[in-house]
Amino acid sequence: MKKKISDIIPIDYKFNEDKLIEDFKKYIDKTYQGHYSKNSFQASEFIIDCGHGMGFFMGNVLKYAQRYGKKDGYNRADILKILHYALMALHQHDINQSEEKNI
Repeated sequence: MKKKISDIIPIDYKFNEDKLIEDFKKYIDKTYQGHYSKNSFQASEFIIDCGHGMGFFMGNVLKYAQRYGKKDGYNRADILKILHYALMALHQHDINQSEEKNI
């Protein structure tokens, strides 16, 4: 197995990305235990099935970005929500691109 340079030389993250990604994953993991994921389905799955996934995800990115600093002040949770919805939008983008290539 070929080693990557990052396996040999540790990356000196300037913005604490490694720790922030770890925190982000913990946040996402908690959403799967929340009340929005009853019966093993999340509302987002139904919205995707109706063909509105990308609009829903991007709309929520905008919603939480606009809300930051207003509702509940400058709180970390809004930024985590922005990141989470953006990650789901990236996932939906990849699915859409894959489906377009297979048409």
